[in-house]
Amino acid sequence: MRQKYYNLTDVTGQKNQRSKYFLGIVIPSPGSEEIEKIKSELLAQHNLKGALRSPAHITLHRPFEWRNDKEDDLLNTLAAFPNLPGFPINLTGFGFFSPRVIFVNVDHSEALFSLHSNLTSYAKKELNLHNQADDMRGFHPHVTVAFRDLKKPQFHELQPQFEKRKFNNKFVYSGFSILRLEKKWEVLRTFGNLDAE
Repeated sequence: MRQKYYNLTDVTGQKNQRSKYFLGIVIPSPGSEEIEKIKSELLAQHNLKGALRSPAHITLHRPFEWRNDKEDDLLNTLAAFPNLPGFPINLTGFGFFSPRVIFVNVDHSEALFSLHSNLTSYAKKELNLHNQADDMRGFHPHVTVAFRDLKKPQFHELQPQFEKRKFNNKFVYSGFSILRLEKKWEVLRTFGNLDAE
């Protein structure tokens, strides 16, 4: 007897498509423009384009997949997260995950660590989303300017330059965003204390 195989389909007969998402703090102006200039410079001088696929951001929850027909459930659940009031975030200088990542440093902040812990716990409990990468490595907030397509020789060439380079920006947290991967990562919605200044 031949075994039957069934495709998961919705009531319209369409396959249940899934999209990729992640949660993060998108850096506001003018810091975002400064960071995008650095990414564009790295593209022009070193052909590094990986970091250009997303706006300047601090990742709070690593990328995950979610069914498109359940996207409203995802957004409504995130909208119910008890967000924190505004708090300052300082971006200072550059750091490295040797030998493949260059990033803008984010100064340590108890409020930022609390936000990350609360949000990832909430996502695990309410959405069954797990953040295994952070579980293993710990939370190290940063704003990536080069990764993925950065080769070891380029990293070792650029590291001394970025160690000397200065970067300073301060802003007030006003909510976190969910980003969805289209051709590149785009902000789908922002949640939280949107009037914070």
